[in-house]
Amino acid sequence: FVEGPTLSDELRRRRFSMDESARLVLDLANAVAFAHEHEVVHRDLKPGNILLTPEGQPQITDFGLAKRTDQPSQLTMAGQVLGTPGYMAPEQAAGDVENSGPAVDIYALGAILYHLITGHPPFRTALDALVCVLEQDPVPPRVLNRHVPRDLNVICMKCLSKNPADRYTSVLQLASDLRSFLDGELIQARPASLRRRLQRWGR
Repeated sequence: FVEGPTLSDELRRRRFSMDESARLVLDLANAVAFAHEHEVVHRDLKPGNILLTPEGQPQITDFGLAKRTDQPSQLTMAGQVLGTPGYMAPEQAAGDVENSGPAVDIYALGAILYHLITGHPPFRTALDALVCVLEQDPVPPRVLNRHVPRDLNVICMKCLSKNPADRYTSVLQLASDLRSFLDGELIQARPASLRRRLQRWGR
């Protein structure tokens, strides 16, 4: 019902502005929030699973790895790696199916935002993604692209936190910060403290 192209196709064709990137991920966040409200976690959000209408409106597709959070799944087992390298959360890369809940979609939205504003996903190759996502933090977008606004950098890095508890507690909170950024208002997220960064480095 949607001819496309995919967001992946569009990313190969052109670069998105900062506002375009934030607005697109805001639309995605609102759609994911609707899914979460109905107890559905996508678990494989990535540019290839997003179709764009002729007006540029994103449409989320391919719920093949989705799970219901209100009932036990009989289709997956602990230790299975579910998702796409480059966009999967650390808990997915570790095969922690039991704890791969709504926070994995928040991580994936952060990875999509990262790709939009830097030109590539947080970890570029499949091997890098599976190894580094467990052991390293991605390079902050502002280091790769000095034109990335500070607040958008903070939003992106909060989504990409290794610990699910350090990410936004809901997709609606992410959507709220993206809307504040677009409206020129203060966002709720704050950069990680020096102490927190040192703890992560030590770990």
